Amino acid sequence: MKRRKAREYALQILYQCDLTKNSPDRLNFEAFWKENPAPDDVKAFTGELVRGTLKNLARIDSLIKSVAEHWELKRMAAVDRNILRFATYELLYKNDVPAAVTLNEAIEIAKKFSAKESSSFINGLLDRIAKKLKKRMH
Repeated sequence: MKRRKAREYALQILYQCDLTKNSPDRLNFEAFWKENPAPDDVKAFTGELVRGTLKNLARIDSLIKSVAEHWELKRMAAVDRNILRFATYELLYKNDVPAAVTLNEAIEIAKKFSAKESSSFINGLLDRIAKKLKKRMH
């Protein structure tokens, strides 16, 4: 399965939801998949990331805010904010994905879709989140 592609699609859908302020129940995956044909496994992982992120958005945003010193979520670039959101969802709820993989994938997607300096910004925040979550487990 191409999880990188699924993460990129999740970013696109979350970005759209963020900008349009549409509620998760108004998501039109059918229209998205008509425009972006993908294998079933990619669709399934994309759907899991999007639905899971939106369902747990309050907890995810709270965790991001707790490590984002001097940064408000609404002031972050929308692309960066949504990469942070789905990656934080993965760190919180996807125990089958190693934290290092989640961080690497988020950084690579930031390099592709965001500003030059965004990858290091995202890396720093996700690294803090991963360390914070690891402490809670011990």
